[in-house]
Amino acid sequence: MGMMLAGAGATGKRRRRRKAVMSEINVTPMVDVMLVLLIIFMVSAPLLTVGVPLDLPQTQAKSLNQDQEPLTVSVDTDGKIFLQNSEIAVDDLVSKLKAVTEARGGLEERIYVRGDRRIDYGTVMRVMGRLSAAGFRRVALVTEVEQGS
Repeated sequence: MGMMLAGAGATGKRRRRRKAVMSEINVTPMVDVMLVLLIIFMVSAPLLTVGVPLDLPQTQAKSLNQDQEPLTVSVDTDGKIFLQNSEIAVDDLVSKLKAVTEARGGLEERIYVRGDRRIDYGTVMRVMGRLSAAGFRRVALVTEVEQGS
């Protein structure tokens, strides 16, 4: 009995040992979330391309630096004309472009013309001629970078 008292201390109570605080971080849930986000972004990235789907011609010219979303006029393989993403009649093109450019700061804004490589050259030139006759002086053609020669 004397042994028990000596081991238990003078008060007769047992000392409890506290568990050590866990200092490790479990990163498995974070890795799982990051992998799910990576898959979501990989699937959705190709869908984020803006514009009418066209097969653009290729050139060796460098791309231009751009501060804001450009005004884009597109001509698809059927000869339909699009202002940004909405289809528009040829006769309404100039009036709608003037309204948009006035709202954005005037006729000095650059307008990009995108034409599918399989359409008639005259169709794109007709659109560019209307833009030029309306007073738009900063008209540019959009192409893709040429892939290996």
